Amino acid sequence: MLEFVNRSGSDCYKWDSDEAQGCLPLWVADMDFAAAQPIRDAMQRRLDHGVFGYSIVPQANYDAVASWFERRHGWKGIRCDNLLYTTAVVPAISAILAALKERKAKSQELGQTCNSQLRVLTFTPAYNCFFSCIENMGCELVPSALVLRNNRFEIDFDDVERKAKQADVFLLCNPHNPTGRVWNRDELERLADIMRREHLFVLSDEIHCEFAFPGHPYTPFANIVINDTDFCVCTSASKSFNLAGLLCANIFVPNKELFEQINHALEIHEVNGLNPFGLVAQVAAYNESEAWLDELNEYIYANFCFLRDFLHEHLPMLQLHETEGTYLAWVNISALNVSAETFCHDLARDAHVLFNPSEMYGAEHYIRINLATSRDILSQALTRLFEYVKKQKF
Repeated sequence: MLEFVNRSGSDCYKWDSDEAQGCLPLWVADMDFAAAQPIRDAMQRRLDHGVFGYSIVPQANYDAVASWFERRHGWKGIRCDNLLYTTAVVPAISAILAALKERKAKSQELGQTCNSQLRVLTFTPAYNCFFSCIENMGCELVPSALVLRNNRFEIDFDDVERKAKQADVFLLCNPHNPTGRVWNRDELERLADIMRREHLFVLSDEIHCEFAFPGHPYTPFANIVINDTDFCVCTSASKSFNLAGLLCANIFVPNKELFEQINHALEIHEVNGLNPFGLVAQVAAYNESEAWLDELNEYIYANFCFLRDFLHEHLPMLQLHETEGTYLAWVNISALNVSAETFCHDLARDAHVLFNPSEMYGAEHYIRINLATSRDILSQALTRLFEYVKKQKF
């Protein structure tokens, strides 16, 4: 059963950081629900063991991941020899970029390329850590802006075709954060065709894969390019089962040579060690907690519908574009004629509600709202939002 938890005073960033003091925080992308009981039971058994030394990844973890994705998403072929473990998806992305940089440098030595900098194509707006990973790894960002058509964000395939000729890697977010698009099979097949034709490596971040609204099923990128090996997929139970602090993520790498190169990069960056609680939590999540996840998805979708109806009735000038998945709503505030950064800053100061401004995601005039909280908290936050906008007379 889904259980809301008051997280204040638990040293969590979302509620207890300096920015969050006194606010209703609908910003940082984790959830205000207790983990599923089977996960807590498994962690308690591990706690009762009493020793928490260095851990190996047991076969049970590989089996749990493989079984979950095959039965829930039709993704077959995950094995211990094509699955790497690391602490989180963001470090995974950095390590993969490092490995790809090294691979490109070696090909340059062989005279196969003339541009030494790794160029990374990705959609904008984008998850903010995509920008930092690309910058921190010394790569070049090649942005392709999503376009708004009929109240829905779509891929500008003509732009992608042009930009792909300037890039080496395509960094995909599937489903997409922050717009909430769940890319359909036709879109993914068209993207895969472009990347194959232009010889781009595809790095797909699929951490939000379990959050897909009715009528918008998630399609693993691995199912699109099942006979192609020039890609990898990052997944984790952390987002879907609220386990981010346990630091456990997976990288599916079907190419054996690249598998070894990424594994080496994980070792160099010291992000290949896992804590024992993350491992047992992942097994319990994938093997025993599916009913909890189904209930969670229903609740989040109901929260989305509540938000949609509230805005329609009370704040029609704020536009909620069609959302298909994740637990993050992407709301257009351009009618208020104020920057998102200013709006979010003043809203936190005066109404004590925290949303994310779109500037951090490479866009203007949007706010990102975290729906993974109780209906009561969401209702309170939206009421404060309404009263603030009404008072300001935008």
